[in-house]
Amino acid sequence: MLAHVDSLAVLGVDAYLVRVEVDVSPGLIVFSVVGLPDAAVRESGERVRAAIRNSGFSMPARRITVNLAPADTKKQGPTFDLPIALGVLLGDGQCKPLPVSFAACGELGLNGEVRPISGVLPMALGAREAG
Repeated sequence: MLAHVDSLAVLGVDAYLVRVEVDVSPGLIVFSVVGLPDAAVRESGERVRAAIRNSGFSMPARRITVNLAPADTKKQGPTFDLPIALGVLLGDGQCKPLPVSFAACGELGLNGEVRPISGVLPMALGAREAG
């Protein structure tokens, strides 16, 4: 099932919207991230798996594909851990749909704790401008 969660990224001093699309489908158990992720974003799969399990949810034993759009802009840091985890849970039917005007940003600890990230002020301003 396809789910999406809006997020934000910082480029210079400005923030821009990033749509985190997550497809949870039958197939080999694979977790892949596309859309120009850096190493920290590619590693998010391990943090997301552990955070979901240690928060009392179940990690789907399915093929999970994450697309960070727009695909032509480099995505950096652990900012997308939280929206990816939400997308996995939405795509697997483990949580209720999110409000339309909702954006998520945050690093996840292995225990599911949301940790602080840098660039929150421009992200908050960007989210407000985007509605």
